[in-house]
Amino acid sequence: MSLLENFVRYLEIERNASVHTIAAYSRDITEFCREVMDDPEFDSWSMVEPDHGRRYLMILHQHKCSKRSVQRKVSALKSFCRFAIRQGVLESNPFGALQRIKADKPLPKVMSTHQIEDLLDAVGRYWQEMKELGTSRSEQSADFAMLRDTAMIEVIYSSGLRVSEVVGINVGDIQQGIIKIRGKGKKERLGALGSHADEALRNYRRFCRQNGMSSRPDQPLFLNCFGERLTARSFQRSLKNYLVFAGLPPDLTPHKLRHSFATHLLDAGADLRSVQELLGHENLSTTQIYTHVGVERLKKVYKNSHPRAK
Repeated sequence: MSLLENFVRYLEIERNASVHTIAAYSRDITEFCREVMDDPEFDSWSMVEPDHGRRYLMILHQHKCSKRSVQRKVSALKSFCRFAIRQGVLESNPFGALQRIKADKPLPKVMSTHQIEDLLDAVGRYWQEMKELGTSRSEQSADFAMLRDTAMIEVIYSSGLRVSEVVGINVGDIQQGIIKIRGKGKKERLGALGSHADEALRNYRRFCRQNGMSSRPDQPLFLNCFGERLTARSFQRSLKNYLVFAGLPPDLTPHKLRHSFATHLLDAGADLRSVQELLGHENLSTTQIYTHVGVERLKKVYKNSHPRAK
């Protein structure tokens, strides 16, 4: 087994890294092997020296990679080489001397409250049209999808969830307006459900009970048409249909609802540490990006409105 394969197993088992992180790290390490060592299956890591790291940075610069991409690739290689040191393959980290590249953080895109209302309205109109056109499998399946997806959008926006977190909710995770959330790295936190999300959930769960769907505490809350846990990809596909139907920008994603949750809370006077806790951010600096969103929006409003701003 190659050192990279051992590293992947380490990420999966000991670090509990996501499949996306593992895929990105594997891709970046393989790219280094191909571009610098001229062998995508290179495995003689004791031969790697600091000059190879500097050469890799030059290649990335020639390829016009963004600062953010370069930062991630170098981070992947540093992490991999730290693992190689622990395995006794390397004595020192050949990438350790590379200076950290400060990447520009793009401001998260936020939906307005009107856009969120338009999105929720589009869900009902979309499925009503599907019923009238006869393109849904049945009226019952259309009503089920409408109630489910409305509840999911409300819960994501109400509690600031990631799409992976919302599809991971079980029936027993919601008690008296409080939701237990399983976040990144299997860390758990609590979130609050607003009245709109609570009502949407009651409507959805009532429909499930009336149609004989399981409501055991350990069962998935959000189901597909086969009675199994809905996948994040399936919900994302549905959301794209609703965005088109509502005439909203197609690049709005479930994560933009999470961004909107945080920004709207801060705009309304919520303190930063409370928002950090609700989002499940480990570092406060990650949450602070949303304060910049509010400031930038204020600047834009001022520039467009004040007679002496231009």
